[in-house]
Amino acid sequence: MSTPSSEQSFIVALHDIAPQTWQDYRPFVERMDALGNVRMSWLVVPDFHHQSATFEDPAFLNMLESRLAKGDELVLHGYYHCDDAPAPKTLRDYYMRRLYTYEGEFYPIDEQQARERLERGIELFAQRGWPLDGFVAPAWLMGEGTRNALKHLPFRYTSDPGHFYELPSFTAHRVPTLVWSARAAWRRAMSKVVNDVSKWQYRHLPTIRMGLHPIDMRFDSSRTYWHRCIEQLLDQGYRSETKRDWFDRCIGARTV
Repeated sequence: MSTPSSEQSFIVALHDIAPQTWQDYRPFVERMDALGNVRMSWLVVPDFHHQSATFEDPAFLNMLESRLAKGDELVLHGYYHCDDAPAPKTLRDYYMRRLYTYEGEFYPIDEQQARERLERGIELFAQRGWPLDGFVAPAWLMGEGTRNALKHLPFRYTSDPGHFYELPSFTAHRVPTLVWSARAAWRRAMSKVVNDVSKWQYRHLPTIRMGLHPIDMRFDSSRTYWHRCIEQLLDQGYRSETKRDWFDRCIGARTV
């Protein structure tokens, strides 16, 4: 494998951040902190599956604010992170909402519903005084209604597994993601192969992302993979940055 230049970077994105998932992530975060030079983007869900109200948990909010103080980023990641819309009516929608994921909250809803949830999330961040640049839809799935809503709201970016998108124009920038499917043993075995191949394919790109999920932390194979991947990238000279860092560096800092 060729040696990366000092300009190459990686982004660690922790998905599904909520009080309910913190115990999964805590040992991983402690290990990253021990490395001393890993910044992370925390994808925060306001009310995870209607069962984990992030903004009603003072201890959890204090922890998130401590992450901001360390230079990490907080990102709005859906609102409920579950698909409560009426049952799918087409084969395509059935595949996307029942086979691909049950958590595509922002895939089936219309523009008004999307805007209402996004505005509620924006207000929650504003009440805490948290900077908010990005929105990432659960499972990276956005329907037309969500895309239209994002064009009229003060987000700087959104993303899917392969790209960052500047808002409101949806200008695409290729920044691919390593991600695991950890729910079954055969999926974990396949994920290691796919990610090893993808990491080799991305070795010349300026930036790669890692999309981590709470379930990754529950299995030795996926958890150990992320530990080693990040440590290897640091050893190879990659810099760690957040999504906001990337936009400041590559697109330009937001003007107020």
